[in-house]
Amino acid sequence: RNFNLESRAEREISKMKPSSAPRHPSTRSLLREHMSNNPEIKGEISRKDNKLLSLLKDVYVDSKDPVSSLPANDAGSRPEPKEYRLPKGPHFDKNIVHIPKGKVSVVEALTSKVWRNWDW
Repeated sequence: RNFNLESRAEREISKMKPSSAPRHPSTRSLLREHMSNNPEIKGEISRKDNKLLSLLKDVYVDSKDPVSSLPANDAGSRPEPKEYRLPKGPHFDKNIVHIPKGKVSVVEALTSKVWRNWDW
């Protein structure tokens, strides 16, 4: 994180700073003319207006996001993975309802005709 910090900081400092766009010559002369005719404009620009400042302090914004009509897909709505292991203990005789395609239950394996005809 702090590797080569000084040279990186120096590189950032030496970069060209963005400058404002140049004013059009006609605008520049017009601004100079207005400033010379009305010297109080310069003071108005830099002066704080207490009335506007107090109005700004009175503003309170309470915003709420609109309720979306689409259901949000968050991590909590993801279905839990199914467990395919056989139960342990005295509940072994439970009837297993869901067996994925291509898999065989223990009951099917033990009662299969292939295993009954097998020579032990």
